[in-house]
Amino acid sequence: MKIISLNVNGIRASINKGLFNFVQTQNPDVICFQETKAQPEQIDIQKFSELGYSPFINSAIKKGYSGTAIFSKINSINSKINFDNVFDNEIFIDNFGNVMNEGRILTLEYDKFYLITTYVPNAKPDLSRLKLRENIWDKKLLEYIKYLEQTKPIVICGDFNVAHKEIDLANPKQNEKNAGFTVEEREGMTNFLNNGLIDIFRYFYPEKVQYTWWSMRTGARERNIGWRIDYFLTSQKLCDKMTKVEILDNINLSDHCPILLEINL
Repeated sequence: MKIISLNVNGIRASINKGLFNFVQTQNPDVICFQETKAQPEQIDIQKFSELGYSPFINSAIKKGYSGTAIFSKINSINSKINFDNVFDNEIFIDNFGNVMNEGRILTLEYDKFYLITTYVPNAKPDLSRLKLRENIWDKKLLEYIKYLEQTKPIVICGDFNVAHKEIDLANPKQNEKNAGFTVEEREGMTNFLNNGLIDIFRYFYPEKVQYTWWSMRTGARERNIGWRIDYFLTSQKLCDKMTKVEILDNINLSDHCPILLEINL
C-alpha cells in the first residue's frame, strides 16, 4: 500500500502546477492533502474519480482557509471528520476560537489500521496560537490516537508545523524561539513519540538531513534552507510492516514537498 501526503497550500494552485500529472506518475493507493483552502465544490473531484479515487473532504467553514482531504483507491470501512464526537467539541471553544471549524483532521478506517491526516495549527509568528497547540490540540490529538489504538493501530500523516530536533531544520539556533521550533511545540512531538508512536523517516534514517518545507519569501528552497515539518507517524506494532519512506523534495507543487510511505500489510 502506497500513501502520499502533501500540504498543497491551496489545492487549486497545486493542480495548476501539475498535481494530477504527479498523481498519475506516482499512482499512490491513497493521497492525503493538507491546507486545501477549498470547499468540496471547488475541488476537481471528477478528475480524481477518473483516476480511481474516492473523495473524503473536511473543509474549513472559513472559505480559502485550512482544510484536509483524502483520496483513496482502497475501500474504507468508515470515515471520521474532526474527532467525530469522541470528545465534547465544546472544549475547543475558547479565546482562540473554535479550531474544530477549521477542517484540520480527517480519518479513514481500513481493515487493518486507521489512517489520519492532519494539518496541525501553526503557532503563528507572534506565538498567539502556541497555547492552543500546547494545551489543547496536541493533547487531544494524542488522546484521540490512543482511543483509536484500542481497536486498531494507526498511521497519521500531515503537516505537524514543528521541526522536532536540530537536525530537522537548517538554522536551529536562529529559530529557537520562533514558531515551529519552540520548546513547547517540540515537547508536543516528543510526547507523541514517548507514547508509542514512531517517526518513520527517523526510524529509517536516523542521521539524514532532508527537509519538507521552505519559506517562499527568501529563496530558501533554492538554497535548501528548509524545515522537516511533515511526518508519517505510526503505531509501534506497524513498524515492521513499513517497507519504504521518502521525502520527494524534487517535486515542487507548493512550498511543501510530498512525503511517501509504503506498507506491506
